[in-house]
Amino acid sequence: MGSLLTRTGAWLQAKIFDPVLQVIRRGAEPKELAFSAALGVTIGIFPICGTTVILGAVAVAMLGSRCNAVTVMVLNLAATPIELSLIIPFLRLGETITGSGHFALTADALKNVLTGHASKDVLLSIVRAMLGWLVAAPFVLAVLYVISFPCFKVLVNRFGGIPSSPRTPIKAV
Repeated sequence: MGSLLTRTGAWLQAKIFDPVLQVIRRGAEPKELAFSAALGVTIGIFPICGTTVILGAVAVAMLGSRCNAVTVMVLNLAATPIELSLIIPFLRLGETITGSGHFALTADALKNVLTGHASKDVLLSIVRAMLGWLVAAPFVLAVLYVISFPCFKVLVNRFGGIPSSPRTPIKAV
């Protein structure tokens, strides 16, 4: 058990904490980091597995310099376990919004999806899960931003380097 925890901690350090710390050391602003982190997690919980990296890349391309690509993508991928745990709540929210009955989540339904024999009901449930995410996403984004901004402010003050942003002139020493 201890070995698993050690490996998990090492993986988290190498794949999540170190890349974000490198971004902080390069002089990223706390607001940009908080928005990027919130955006990465919000997109990362989109209920269609395998699409979040593409959605994150599209968001980065559209937002350009208003977000930090590394932070968006790292937290997008880190949100995968959360994504998996929220598929059913998003489905149920979508069902509530549309007033439709509950879709029975059975092994046969999953088998039909995986083999490409999905019925109309399965496809509608996927659309309802996306609708549930679409309704929840602005609130998730806002809450994550509000929570992460003070954290990134502290991290930037503690670990931040010389600002390298073209918007911030570098002072001569």
